Amino acid sequence: MSGTIGDNVYRASGVIASAAGGISWQSVETGASFSAVAGNGYPVNTTAQACTVTLPASASVGDTIEFTDYARTWGTNTLTINQNSLNFQGETSPNPVYDTAGESIRIVYVDATKGWIPTYDGAVALETSQFGVDYLVIAGGGGGGRGNTCCSYSGGGGGAGGYRASWNSEASGGGGSSESQETATTGTQYTITVGAGGAGGATANSEGSVGVDSSFIGTGISITSAGGGYGAAGNSGTLDGGNGGSGGGCKSSQTPGSGTANQGFDGGTGVGGNSGGGGGGAGALGGDGVANDYGGPGGAGVASTITGSSLSKAGGGGGGTSLGAAPAGGTGGGGDGGYATNSGTSGTVNTGSGGGAGTSDGSTAGAGGTGVVILRMADAAYSSSTGSPTVATGQGAGSDETILTFTGDGTYTTT
Repeated sequence: MSGTIGDNVYRASGVIASAAGGISWQSVETGASFSAVAGNGYPVNTTAQACTVTLPASASVGDTIEFTDYARTWGTNTLTINQNSLNFQGETSPNPVYDTAGESIRIVYVDATKGWIPTYDGAVALETSQFGVDYLVIAGGGGGGRGNTCCSYSGGGGGAGGYRASWNSEASGGGGSSESQETATTGTQYTITVGAGGAGGATANSEGSVGVDSSFIGTGISITSAGGGYGAAGNSGTLDGGNGGSGGGCKSSQTPGSGTANQGFDGGTGVGGNSGGGGGGAGALGGDGVANDYGGPGGAGVASTITGSSLSKAGGGGGGTSLGAAPAGGTGGGGDGGYATNSGTSGTVNTGSGGGAGTSDGSTAGAGGTGVVILRMADAAYSSSTGSPTVATGQGAGSDETILTFTGDGTYTTT
């Protein structure tokens, strides 16, 4: 019996072997997933549902696999190729998706650099690269509240800005666990907003202002941290602490501000008339006042090593007090509370910490510290930025990572 190149040979097992290229065509695949073997061809029927095929975990140069749209339904139910750790057209992600009816695909493994390369794949274009990006996003801290012009009633400390982190399994604020690394798309610009700190109470018996949100936003990414809650006024006006990333402190018998889940803790409460509660921090509750005359300390911040050094940020502001020493701001940059006629201090710039409260003797309250956004990615994932962030390349154990520290608004563009 004569034949020509490309004729099929039917084997007793039911497998169809092509004389061209040694490809052994298998029975029609109709399930939602299957694993491919080098040297085989697969008719894939996606009439019932989309299908994902997993490539071999290891391959040799010249390995070949083919797929074809059996029922011309890939335009409705796609075929996705799970790369299974090997490169595909030189990229580790995303998994290629074939979504054109009637397509046929032939892929060949060429080397570890490019991995699998399609020698034929119909209408499919080059897959878009994606990159992992870690982040620390801290919002602006809340301003401290201000007390009376004389005699009694101190304000509450400002709460720290919301604290969200993904780097190295380090905790987020409010006792939250580390968040997942984000995936950025090649050639895409992402917008970074760094929130301002809230002002301290401007006049006697006035609350502070809420801090401004910070964010990292763009295609496929939306990370926003909430501004810190304001510290309450001392005797009239707004007497409850403000809600926010971390909550603001308040006077006795009032309600402290609430923190945001996985971003920060609640504020503290004063005792008697002369002490104010501390603002909540990313790492701990704002402290309550002690006895009648001693304000509560600010809640502690949280430490991060995303820049290569361990630094604490997002501490709460201390409450006001009429006697003794200044109630301490929370570790990480919280402003100290005012005492006697001494004013509360502001949260440290670019830590998102809360401002210290003003006192019962009329001293002024501190403002919240501005926030900060820090991004970390492979050097190969960084193209450019605006807004003049600090750019450090060649970082990390492999000297192949870039760290961007935004102390003001800007953008980040991938390669």
